[in-house]
Amino acid sequence: MEKIDVRGMSCPQPVLMTKNAIEKHPEGIDILVDNNTAKNNITRFLKNSGYKLEFKNEEEDTLIVVRK
Repeated sequence: MEKIDVRGMSCPQPVLMTKNAIEKHPEGIDILVDNNTAKNNITRFLKNSGYKLEFKNEEEDTLIVVRK
């Protein structure tokens, strides 16, 4: 599964990277985020695009597991 790391990035870059990755891998991706703003914006974008999300805490970061 494709995994992208958007830690340390400010919006809109995490959402744009997510959009590009999901276009290449429409079956799903994993996204590593480190702040709530990026997490919330990515979540809103993906839910509006019809994806199912699962959130896993990894120390101080969050892994968003995205599946169609």
